[in-house]
Amino acid sequence: MRRKVIAVVGAGAAGKKETHTAEEAGRLIALRGAILVCGGLSGVMEAAARGAKDAGGITVGILPQNHCNEANPYIDVPVATGFGEGRNVIIVRTADALIAVGGEYGTLSEISFALKTGKPVVGIHSWDIRGVIKAESAEEAVSKAFALLHGS
Repeated sequence: MRRKVIAVVGAGAAGKKETHTAEEAGRLIALRGAILVCGGLSGVMEAAARGAKDAGGITVGILPQNHCNEANPYIDVPVATGFGEGRNVIIVRTADALIAVGGEYGTLSEISFALKTGKPVVGIHSWDIRGVIKAESAEEAVSKAFALLHGS
């Protein structure tokens, strides 16, 4: 059986609360045996990857740049797309579910692509949009994401 892939998405310039939440989400995703996918850069992406790596998980970073060496140090598998923000579609297509932590317009695009393609989205203090399932903590978000995947 294929391992689940969970994306953690959010701003590259994130505050302390968001990075802590993203790191905890990454850790919990890895502990449940899923692969973490993210945008591979800083902020929420780096924090989630750090959490997953610290828990022994596998991390994939879908980069907007042309070179793999631009990934954060916690990425195991960097994918250099050269697509800029267009890489958000690849993140969504790769993931089975998304967890949005805070976020700005790039995060909004990922949420939109996920909802359009029928992928579950759990948001922690993120965009309040029909279809996004709210969670108040990393633990609640990861639990809801896995429950949605097992329910499908």
